[in-house]
Amino acid sequence: MSQDRLKMILDMLQHNSDDSFLRYAAALEYIKIDDKDKAIHYLKSLVKDFPEYLATYYQLGKILEEKGKPEKAIEIYKKGREVAKKQQDRKTLGELSEALMILDIYDEEF
Repeated sequence: MSQDRLKMILDMLQHNSDDSFLRYAAALEYIKIDDKDKAIHYLKSLVKDFPEYLATYYQLGKILEEKGKPEKAIEIYKKGREVAKKQQDRKTLGELSEALMILDIYDEEF
């Protein structure tokens, strides 16, 4: 079923490559089928092209952690925290701060 959903999303992306939601949906589908490299591709494109798309940062950070790249995950989590602060999204700010704490990164800013 996930493959069918992914195909549908990719088909829609061919017609609307600038749709941030479709890119995020594609990344989540790639995560479900354990194709983390393609998920990273879509998530990085979101960070570059749609830096305000807040959900991207947690997902990308988690995958980078899983791939053994904690330094890059920390960088992404911190970028996401800045976006969350600007958007005054306390829930996401808390999630990203918790992800950093799990990696033993503690900031006085919260």
